[in-house]
Amino acid sequence: MPAGGLLAKVEGVFPAWLDEELRHSILAMGAGALLSAVALVLVPEGMKDLGTTASCVSFLLGAFAFMGLDIWLARNDLPASQLASMLSDFIPESIALGTTAALGGGSVLLGLLVAVQNFPEGFNAYRELKAAGHYSARRILVMFLFMALLGPVMALIGYYLLAQYTVIVSAIMLFAAGGILYSVLQDIAPQVRMENSWAPPLGGILGFMIGMLGFSL
Repeated sequence: MPAGGLLAKVEGVFPAWLDEELRHSILAMGAGALLSAVALVLVPEGMKDLGTTASCVSFLLGAFAFMGLDIWLARNDLPASQLASMLSDFIPESIALGTTAALGGGSVLLGLLVAVQNFPEGFNAYRELKAAGHYSARRILVMFLFMALLGPVMALIGYYLLAQYTVIVSAIMLFAAGGILYSVLQDIAPQVRMENSWAPPLGGILGFMIGMLGFSL
C-alpha cells in the first residue's frame, strides 16, 4: 500500500495524455486484482466450510454493508471508497494468510499475492484521497504505512485465534467478497472508461491475471 502511494505521489513525469491513461489503467488493474481476490480466494475458500444458505447470506450482508458505507461516505463527502475496498480485500486475506500458515498451507505465495494486489490499490486510494484535498501527501503515506501493519496483526490473529474456527473465517471472507464486488461495480469500474482509449481495460485483465498466477502457483 505505501509503495503504491509513493508511485502515485510522482506526478508530471509523463505527458498529460499518457499520465491520464496510465492512471485509468492502474485503476483498472486494481479492479482486476480485487475481482481475482473475490473469484479465486475469498469465494472458493469461504464456501468450503459454509453451507449454501450461510454462504449467500454472508455474501449479501457484505454487499449491503458496503452499500451503507458508500451512502455514508457520500453524505459526509468523504472520498474513501477505494480505501475501503483496499482494506476489505487486505484484512480478510491477511487473516486467511495466518490460518493457512497454521494449517501448513502455501502461506508465502498467498502473502506475495496479497502484496502484489495491494500495490495498484494503494496507488488508486492515494490518488482518490489526494484529489479530495482533505489530506497532505505525507499524512496519506503515513496512514498507509500504519494500515499496512494491520496485515501482520490480522495474520497473527488468524494463526493463533481463528485457525480452529474455520466457519467464522469463511463467513468473514464471503462478507468481504460481497463488499468488494459491490464496491468494484459501484465505484471503481465506472471510473475506468475513457473516450477513444482502449488500453485501460487491459490493466484490469493484467490485475486479474496476477491473481490467476498466484492461484495456479
